[in-house]
Amino acid sequence: MSVIVIEFVTLDGIVSDPDGSGGTPSGGWAFRHGPEAVAGDKFRLGSTLDAGVMLLGRTTWQLFSRIWPGRDDPFAARMNAATKLVVSRSLTDVSAWANSRVIDGDLVDVVKREEREVIVTGSLSVVRTLMAEELIDEYRLLTFPTVLGSGRRLFPDDGPQTDLECLSAERAGAAVLVRYRRAAAPAAGTAPVRSRS
Repeated sequence: MSVIVIEFVTLDGIVSDPDGSGGTPSGGWAFRHGPEAVAGDKFRLGSTLDAGVMLLGRTTWQLFSRIWPGRDDPFAARMNAATKLVVSRSLTDVSAWANSRVIDGDLVDVVKREEREVIVTGSLSVVRTLMAEELIDEYRLLTFPTVLGSGRRLFPDDGPQTDLECLSAERAGAAVLVRYRRAAAPAAGTAPVRSRS
């Protein structure tokens, strides 16, 4: 099992309101770059989405449950067929989007027990909880050539240092999909390698 976080993100690390549904003044920044940057399987989930489980916070689930069931393209079919776990204390009825259920119990415990790949979409509060427990194995960030200056950042200013390893980078319309995984910690007693000048 691994935990994969997928996010639309600006060059300055903002992840809030990429589609404008939040009604913020700068909202909709990802969608201003045209449909080729956001449509289809831009995060290269493929069979991971088929065999894994999506983990969504309440706000993201509510937004997606209004959008995805009405779509009929191949990627939408995969999204609609995927198992969805919803993190919410207030939702009780999640029948609006097939294969959804509200998690029972503590989020961290549920993720630790899950045997399938876990794909966290948006859902910044869920991501931050998993970050704090060092449970995120991979970040797939669709980075847009936009600088907002303010908004909610994926990696908060007061967060811990996080070392990542770049797995790949590829252009996706106006954006760039970059895949990072958590870097292996250096062995105890070893010094970091420094280049010679």
